Order: sequence, then C-alpha cells, then structure tokens
Amino acid sequence: MGLGDSRIMTTKKEKNKLGLLPLTALVVGSIIGSGVFNLMSNMSAGASLMAILVGWGITGVGMLFLALCFQNLNKKRPDLDAGIYSYAEAGFGKFMGFNSAWGYWISAWVGNVAYATLMFSSLGYFFKIFGNGQNIASVIGASVVLWLGHFLILRGIKSASFTNTIVTIAKVLPIAIFILAAFIAFKLNIFTSDIWGTASKGFEFSDVLEQVKSTMLVTVWVFIGIEGAVIFSGRAKKRNSVGKATFLGFFTVLAIYLLVSVLSLGLMSRPDLAALGQPAMAALLESIVGPWGAVLVNAGVIVSVAGAWLAWTMFAFELPYQAALRGTFPAIFKKENKKGVPIVALFITNLLVQIFVFTFLISDSAYNFAFSLATTTILIPYALTAFYQLKYSLQEKQNASHRTLNIVIGLIASLYAIWLVYAAGLEYLLLTSVVYAPGILVFTWTRLRNKQKPFTLIEFVIAAALLVVCAFAILQIATGQISI
Repeated sequence: MGLGDSRIMTTKKEKNKLGLLPLTALVVGSIIGSGVFNLMSNMSAGASLMAILVGWGITGVGMLFLALCFQNLNKKRPDLDAGIYSYAEAGFGKFMGFNSAWGYWISAWVGNVAYATLMFSSLGYFFKIFGNGQNIASVIGASVVLWLGHFLILRGIKSASFTNTIVTIAKVLPIAIFILAAFIAFKLNIFTSDIWGTASKGFEFSDVLEQVKSTMLVTVWVFIGIEGAVIFSGRAKKRNSVGKATFLGFFTVLAIYLLVSVLSLGLMSRPDLAALGQPAMAALLESIVGPWGAVLVNAGVIVSVAGAWLAWTMFAFELPYQAALRGTFPAIFKKENKKGVPIVALFITNLLVQIFVFTFLISDSAYNFAFSLATTTILIPYALTAFYQLKYSLQEKQNASHRTLNIVIGLIASLYAIWLVYAAGLEYLLLTSVVYAPGILVFTWTRLRNKQKPFTLIEFVIAAALLVVCAFAILQIATGQISI
C-alpha cells in the first residue's frame, strides 16, 4: 500500500464523520427494509407458531452473539476499519478476506434488487401502471430511483447518512401503528388453533425441525445489516459509538420483529397469512382497520425500502472500496471524488443492480429469489467473522481480560453460523457457489497485477474445490435439478 493510500485511510475530514444517531440509524435503517412488511407471510408459509418462536429464539441468540463478536473485535482490533471484510482477512488470509468482501458486496446489491421489487409492488397500490412491481413501468421507475440515489450519495457520505436518519424515523410509524392495532384485534382462539403445524396436531421432532429450518433464511434476511455500524467504523466520530449503535439497533429491531410475526398469528390463520400478497402487512392491517391501513402500510413500505436501499447502497460500495485500499480488490475501486465517495465502486455496484432489475420482466418471484440469494451469500462473511472471534480469543494470553467469555462468544456465534449454512439447504448453497466462483478470477487478476503470488497451497485447494462445486451446480441447473 502506498503513502497516498494510507493517507486516504487515516485522514478523514471531521465534517464527514458519523455520530451515534446516524450510525444507529444506519443499523436500524438497513435492517428494517422490506422484510418486516412480508414477515408474517414468509414465515407462515413454512412454520407454525412454536416453530416460529423457536426460530426467533435461535436467531435472537445467534445474532446477539454475532453482534457481540462485532463489538469485541471492534474494541480489540481498532485497526481493522473495514469491519466484516477485514476480520476475515486478518484471521484467514487474503483469499478468504476477498471472499468475505466479494460475498458481502454481492449480497448487498442483490438485496437492493429485492428492495426495488417490493417498492414498486407497493407503488402499484397507488398507481396501477406499476402492477405487481414486475413490469416494464416498474423497471423504468426502479431505474430512476436507483440513479437518483446514486447522485445523492455522490454529494457525500454524511449527506446520504442524514437522509437515511430522517427516513428511518419516518418509516417506523406505520409499523408501530400495525403493532398497536394487532394488540387490540388479537384473537386467542386463532393464535392457539394449530401451534405445532403437524399432521397429528402435536409435537413431532423431524417436522418441527424442518419448520424451524424454513424460518432461517427469512430471519437472517430481516436481520442483515446488524454489522452496519462496523462497516463504517472508520468514519465514526467516536470509536465506542460503533458498539453502542450495533446494540441499540439490534434490540430495537428484535422487539419489532417478534411483535409483528407473533401478533399476526392471532389475526389470521397460517394458510391465509401465507397467501397474502406483497406487502402482506398492508392486507393484514386493512382487514383490521379498513382501507386506510393498506394506504398507510404501502406508503410506509415505499419510505422504508427507499431508506434501506440508500443504506445498502452505501454498504455495497464501502466493502470493495476498503478491499481495494488493501490491494485485495482491483485498484480502480478505490478512486474517490472530491467528497470522498468511492465513485467507481458506487457506479459498478449500481450498474449491476440496473442489470438485475431487468429480471422483473422474466420472473414472477424476483423478490423471493433475490432475498434468498442475498441471505445465503452473506452467510460466509458472517461465519468468517465468528470464526475469527473464536480464533483471536483462543490466541490471546491466558491472563487477557474476559478471555474465557470471548471464547464462549466466538464458539456460540460459530455454531450459529454453521447452523445457518445447514438450514439454508443444499440448493441455495450450490447457487451461492456459482456467485462466488467468478471472484476467483478477479482475485487472481488483482494479485498478479500487484506482482503477488495469487494463492497459498491451502487457498489453492479451497479455490479448486469451489470451482468443482460451481461446475456441479451449473450441471444441476442445466439438467433442471435446481430451479432458479
């Protein structure tokens, strides 16, 4: 890394630094995006009340310990300003660091495709020209929003984060009204009518386990963004604000998700919840309070998704930018404008979103596919963070402060990460390998251009194995064994 690169990393102007409120808003704003408005429908499609509660229990504990990993590593390794990417690189080398950045980057912009789908589905409630959000009018509209956000971010990171803070505050209102209405309209007989969701109406371990597994992609999808403050730790005014923002965001969002998903089961039967269109919360609130409920929620979705879309665009360019500063991504990704915005990383990110927006025209399930792929793609960066927390704690001196506790944190977070990979299922993991495999070419080209050896022996074996799995996945797709 040259002297100029070091200066870019270490001399941020104070006016571009972020305080506790905007950092917390980045966490909440990025987590509460589209998922909460379809939560009751997506979870009810495959799980009963008890399975949903178990799923949230696993997710709550797992995500809490993952958040503790972020907090602890942020404290122990303040030099690792790129967060989730830099943890993987510090713990497991350049290639795994690259894969963490690559996977997170892809997850971020693929998730933006899901946001675009739901935004224009909600706009379709007010303007029939957009239909269900997956037609030519929606493609044009999504493209306009995409590039308006692009030019807003070009004005500067702080300007964009301020906008995100205002949007985050505004979008919580319809969710709060839904929760209040759900409390009032809650019916215990509906809530307890089929708590296990099995043929026998009682507990059956294998059946309930499958139901719990079905909730995992949904719960992880709606929690993606918990690391938001860590991603921007290098831009924080105070280092301790990063940990505070992470936990404020986590507990706020967990409470909202639990209330929304559980209360909904006391308003409508599981089959009816599963059959609701997008956004499911709109139809559910309309059934309680009348048409104005649907108007409120659809308006809330538009505001919410706009904020999450903006936040995730910021996350999406920050990772390849930080990786480029460290020589892991191609150097062109570190080019900035006068406001300190990585303009090439931003442009390439939004160009890819633009290309995938056209899938609105060829698929009637773009939202479900996009959020599932975004979720499975981010599992690797999350897992590597947990593994590094465990590795770092084990390597600390015996008398290090809270060493035993930190080992436990790393162990539980690692077990949760392994569980997520298992729960995701073989089909989505195979599809994920197709997404990760092209990164090998980018990594190799970058290393050779920097006159560095591309792989260690272990990294070469991992890369070769990934290519084999990718080839198998492509064969499965070609023969119809896996449906995209």
